[in-house]
Amino acid sequence: MLSLTGSRREFLRAGGLALGGLSLPALLRAADRAPKRGRAKSVLLVFMDGGPSHLEMWDLKPGAPAEVRGEFQPIRTDVPGLTVGELLPLTSRVMRHVAQVRSVTHGITDHNAGSFYVLTGKHPADGSARGVQTDSAATFPPFGAVAAKLKPVDGAMPPYVLLPEYQWNNGVDIGGQKGGFLGAKFDPFVSGDPSLPNFRVPGLELNAELPLDRLAARDDLRRALDSAVGARRDAPGLDKLDAFQRKAVEVVTSPEARRAFDLSGEPLKVRERYGTDPGSDRALEARKFGGLPHIGQTFLLARRMIEAGVRLVTVVTGRRIDQAWDTHRDHFGLMRRALCPPFDRAFSALLEDMSARGLLEDTLVVVTGEFGRTPKIGYVTSGAGAAKNDGRDHWPYCYTVLFAGAGVPGGAVYGSSDRTAAHPREHPVGPEDIAATIYAALGIDLDAELHDAQNRPQALCSGKPIAALLK
Repeated sequence: MLSLTGSRREFLRAGGLALGGLSLPALLRAADRAPKRGRAKSVLLVFMDGGPSHLEMWDLKPGAPAEVRGEFQPIRTDVPGLTVGELLPLTSRVMRHVAQVRSVTHGITDHNAGSFYVLTGKHPADGSARGVQTDSAATFPPFGAVAAKLKPVDGAMPPYVLLPEYQWNNGVDIGGQKGGFLGAKFDPFVSGDPSLPNFRVPGLELNAELPLDRLAARDDLRRALDSAVGARRDAPGLDKLDAFQRKAVEVVTSPEARRAFDLSGEPLKVRERYGTDPGSDRALEARKFGGLPHIGQTFLLARRMIEAGVRLVTVVTGRRIDQAWDTHRDHFGLMRRALCPPFDRAFSALLEDMSARGLLEDTLVVVTGEFGRTPKIGYVTSGAGAAKNDGRDHWPYCYTVLFAGAGVPGGAVYGSSDRTAAHPREHPVGPEDIAATIYAALGIDLDAELHDAQNRPQALCSGKPIAALLK
């Protein structure tokens, strides 16, 4: 295991992380002054909505009291000295690609506000515990919208894609997904669920009198859209509809883009490696042991989006009914049966596949939730509570975020938690710093400004990139 928290001698022995005779603190200071030019062409952000448990997956504490350590044991990985939870046997074989940051911390226990914080790098606007609940024309845009604005892509592919559907909670789409004050033009292109048998390339639902195959050219489709929009000038939300339609034109009329969304071209062996739905009851939510039947094919589609040139892909793992990783009750059973097995298969396949195809060379993969779970079983931090004997509540005060690709040192651990994984022991990292790391990897100037709907300048980022992860 390459430790990023020990002495300078350890860094040198582990493979030369300290460059040019600089120790880690010096590297961090140098990165603060002049972040490196970005190596990443694209970012794949896996958002494990609901708050996955770091204590069961990444940062196990086998020596802690039973009410902390829980039911599962650590297992070895392909990196000497590094362990993961026993529920991740396939992922244990690909940890050579992954760096763990085990000291991420903030103070928001609410799903929606915490998600906004993590997906934008901006603290919810009013500073309260609940803060921003959903996106609006006044909220700061997420990483994908910012990347679409500041690092646009050429060709037909949209710059920002969200898979499979918008994540929601308490009746609203969570914040940090749509374009915010940048406007609907920078909303993501949302794919729909690629694991469904009737999944089709997303695009426009045209009138039966005007099927797509009868449109002779892209200009014909544009004119048809303009006519349809012109007939609906009084319809509510027209401006947003127009933006979506015009964005979709490039996809539905581009053979290259349509192929990228078409999973039928993938060999069956590859699709099965990621995980296919064996015909589950999709009315049964993950937190009632319905599992994550969509996650395998969604991760496969995410790889295809990166391969096709999308700048930033965000994958969410809930949406069907619930926030999947929110394990207040039946925590250990849900982790064992419903959540970790499909994630383990899909995530390990993703890293193997991207590595084999050379995509990890210039793609930054980030895996995060809005927070982790309480170190003590049954400890209550939110209104939803936690079952006394088998529940973990929300815990933003210390959790783990994963990075891979784009020069990230695989097998590394940055920062550490205390003996119960309750608080950072060293090198605390906030959502602002995660945001800075993503932007720096993409080569986006951290001193850049965006302008909101009132044309007021807004600072892009207040955090500092984790220099030890950026080569």
